[in-house]
Amino acid sequence: MGSRTVHPAPLDGAVALVTGSGRGLGHMIAEKLVGLGASVAVHDISEEAPAQYGESASLSEVAERLARDRARAMGVTGDITDEAAVSRMVGQVEAGLGPISILVNCAGGDIGAAGTKPEPNGALDISLADAMAVLQRNFIGTMLMCRAVAPGMAARNRGAIINFGSLNGHQGVSPEVVYGCAKAAIIHYTRCLALEMRPSGVRVNAVSPGPAKTARFLATRDADPRMMQEGPSLDRYATPAEIADVVVFLASEESRFMSGQILRIDGGTTLFPG
Repeated sequence: MGSRTVHPAPLDGAVALVTGSGRGLGHMIAEKLVGLGASVAVHDISEEAPAQYGESASLSEVAERLARDRARAMGVTGDITDEAAVSRMVGQVEAGLGPISILVNCAGGDIGAAGTKPEPNGALDISLADAMAVLQRNFIGTMLMCRAVAPGMAARNRGAIINFGSLNGHQGVSPEVVYGCAKAAIIHYTRCLALEMRPSGVRVNAVSPGPAKTARFLATRDADPRMMQEGPSLDRYATPAEIADVVVFLASEESRFMSGQILRIDGGTTLFPG
């Protein structure tokens, strides 16, 4: 018998940094990237953060689990709103795994100054401290990560950046108004950065998910039992894998001629242009 041809995995040689990947959507994205051959750095704000909703004991455990079957993975911790911490984390990833070719900015959330959801949380009554915290955690954090990683990608003429918007960034909402504004800023920043990166071939896209059945979502929301059922109907909550699959598509060569695009992943909940 002749020798069997071994085909490389689609993302062999890629190095990905996924922020907010100690748990939830970010964790699922990291798992799928590793499964396609990428080396992956998982991130959370602290070593203990993945344990908050019972998904993993620590970030180190997450990285060790991803590194099974000779995959390459590592963990980095730090606050994405701190420019020095961002620079340190990027340096650690590139020293440990190599130049970053995929950046997924998943970290964020409607989290105020005290580390919980702002209350009150409307357009006029949210506290300034909470508003600033939400903007920092989402828009500024995403921008700082892009500032730290995109220049290296441009110098190498290789890279894909995927930012996280939200349906709240496309339509009027209340509560979670500042969160929606921060996500709208990320969406527009994605388009602007895509324009700047176009000559270098670095692609910058974003996803705007609807509600997904993560551990955090189920622990902090009153979930509608009718939306929990999986099946042929799209009138339901997404699974984390359904969000992650679109992110991985944007990270891969399958989307090599797409940039500056915002993909809403919501089962058709929002059917309007833009």
